[in-house]
Amino acid sequence: MSLKTIRVLIVDDSALVREVLQRLFSQTKGFEVVGTAADPLQAVKKIKEYKPDVLTLDLEMPRMDGLTFLERLMSVYPLPVVVVSSLTRQGSTAAVRALELGAVDVVAKPTAGLSNGLKNLFPEIVAKIKNAAAVNMEMLRRQVKHDKLQRRSVTETIVASGNIKDTIPLVRKADRVVAIGASTGGTVAVKQILLDLPANMPGILIVLHMPAGFTASYARSLDVVCRIQVKEATDGEPLSTGCAYVAPGGKHLLLEKNVKGFYLKLDSGSPVNRHKPSVDKTFFSVAGSASPGSMGIILTGMGYDGARGLKEMHDRGFLTLAQDEKSSIVFGMPQKAIALNAVDKVLPLHEIAAEIIRFVR
Repeated sequence: MSLKTIRVLIVDDSALVREVLQRLFSQTKGFEVVGTAADPLQAVKKIKEYKPDVLTLDLEMPRMDGLTFLERLMSVYPLPVVVVSSLTRQGSTAAVRALELGAVDVVAKPTAGLSNGLKNLFPEIVAKIKNAAAVNMEMLRRQVKHDKLQRRSVTETIVASGNIKDTIPLVRKADRVVAIGASTGGTVAVKQILLDLPANMPGILIVLHMPAGFTASYARSLDVVCRIQVKEATDGEPLSTGCAYVAPGGKHLLLEKNVKGFYLKLDSGSPVNRHKPSVDKTFFSVAGSASPGSMGIILTGMGYDGARGLKEMHDRGFLTLAQDEKSSIVFGMPQKAIALNAVDKVLPLHEIAAEIIRFVR
């Protein structure tokens, strides 16, 4: 039995981007470009006409910006969307916002040599569109709705308190570590966990399969609304209690220890499991450096990255958690870890923060 062909609609104001992507997809088995659109208003007509499986979406377009279009689309006709965005500061911030609004993933559009750049990026685009076509759209809709309600609640808290980070004092001693890995659907899942955590948490390492240029914007967006401090990890900095560190896109994040305590190391080596940063790379380093009083968590995502590293943590006495299938946008990564007997507890997303707090206490 042949696999289902993935029907793609390309939405981009650049005629060159539309032409190059359409040509590349026409040469790739398992894909069909059902149409292209130069702006969101054209896209609406073609969505109704062709009913694509996945959209690629630029964010800076005429007549209606991509974010406004995405928010409206997800509320009335939800579809898997892969954002293809530039790496400018403005573009990366908008791409992170798009993930909050329900986009499945982002691809960093080349800023120079567009035709060759897109050709080089095409394997990544294909992989992310395949992932997008496999997402649990019902769960994605619920997760986006929940995130919207959380944002409203947190905004009210910030206004009432003046500074959300002042509501709970930090604990200074860093003697435990929490490592979290995720992929497709992970940006919103991680945010939901961090929003429920107080400031006096152990240091948290976060690995997401995001391109270079987007992780810094993602960390800044979380830092604004979370009690715990959130930042993009930098090489050589000490691990501090009350801080969550996001692995930079294009770098592996490692935990190491010296006489002064834990510190972070960024590794520019080859991709692991086709990813850089790799969840496995971080989990193995935590297993080798931290005490069994630490924990590892694997969340929604396509593929198997993180499963072997979580198994190593489990076998060394760490508490290991996996997000359950019902609450996952894609159950691949948690499922692989569970199959390896690497998981102590399988929990729905909304229970994971409470389990972290219980374990730390």
